[in-house]
Amino acid sequence: MVHLLLAVIYLAFVSLGLPDSLLGTAWPEMYLQFDVPVSYAGAVSLIISAGTVFSSLQSDRLTRRLGAGRLTALSVAMTAAALFGFSCSSSFWMLCLWAIPYGLGAGSVDAALNNYVALHYASRHMSWLHCMWGLGASAGPYIMSYALSGGGTWNLGYQIIGVIQCVLTAVLLLSLPLWRGDTGKAQEGDAGAASSLTLRQIWRLPGAREVMASFFCYCAMESTAILWGSSYLVLHHSLSAETAAVYAGLFYVGITAGRALSGFVTMRLNDDQMIRLGQGIVFVGLVTLFLPLGPVGGAAGLGLVGLGCAPIYPCIIHSTPAHFGAERSQAMIGVEMASAYVGTSLMPPLFGLLAGRLGAGLLPGYLLVILVLMIVLYGRLTARAVPKQDAA
Repeated sequence: MVHLLLAVIYLAFVSLGLPDSLLGTAWPEMYLQFDVPVSYAGAVSLIISAGTVFSSLQSDRLTRRLGAGRLTALSVAMTAAALFGFSCSSSFWMLCLWAIPYGLGAGSVDAALNNYVALHYASRHMSWLHCMWGLGASAGPYIMSYALSGGGTWNLGYQIIGVIQCVLTAVLLLSLPLWRGDTGKAQEGDAGAASSLTLRQIWRLPGAREVMASFFCYCAMESTAILWGSSYLVLHHSLSAETAAVYAGLFYVGITAGRALSGFVTMRLNDDQMIRLGQGIVFVGLVTLFLPLGPVGGAAGLGLVGLGCAPIYPCIIHSTPAHFGAERSQAMIGVEMASAYVGTSLMPPLFGLLAGRLGAGLLPGYLLVILVLMIVLYGRLTARAVPKQDAA
């Protein structure tokens, strides 16, 4: 039964990644249909991000009330409804309206699933689960491309992903008995044993501010590399857009393959060691970008940065119960997710503003500053004597 539930959670992580790349893939068709400026994609993305931050901060309270299984099923159902809403939208304001449940559903399920896996499963499963997310995020554009081929429309792409989410909702509802009787460690019902923490209480916990800032820095670094990697290769190394897209794709290859590999390496190294290893590989990748190695060096550097990013996100999440105690882990993972989404929303646009003045060649230096800040902050977290006696 434990393995069956794990398979369901793996499937949930694939589905979690599927919608994440749809807006960017479909927007070249969508903005023409809605007759709005191309920049309006940022408004839709911002609404989704705001909803995700809000629901991440509420995940502790919701999980204690509903349980991880029911909350996951409800969140996926909400996301499915939002995807169908997107597919039926005939105006830009309708997109903005449906972006609200889209973001609310994504934040809740992300925080709830990550905490459940952190409490119940070994670190290798967290790495492999986030590898599954990468597979889902990579498959989304191909599904949209299939929908657009042969005279199809972007609406069909959203409908296909919506149907997949509906099927997953049904699977999650059928799996609810498995969530109640998993492993005996911090059962789902135990989550209601203590009251949820307020944001002020979380802020005062030793190490809370450091881990929140570390998450902010990590996701700022990852999302900036994803958004601007191709432009960096075009503007700094004078590659064609087509070649740059292929080379920049090595970041996705690095992060997805790295998470698959990290699952095995965690059998030898603990979470903190994995995080430091990842930070070291990112540093090597950034040094490679600084060296005068031309376009090939740029491509290799982005691939190494992706490879180094691979273990950091899942291992910070998995180490949360060890750093803060099992009773506090859901609240902490909620604020970690919120910090991640804030970093994703703010730092790539900031680089865009700086690159407009100083040039896209600034990218390695920008990422290096974020990396050094993350190393310092996470070092302060691990140096603290965080109480662990609250573990369930």
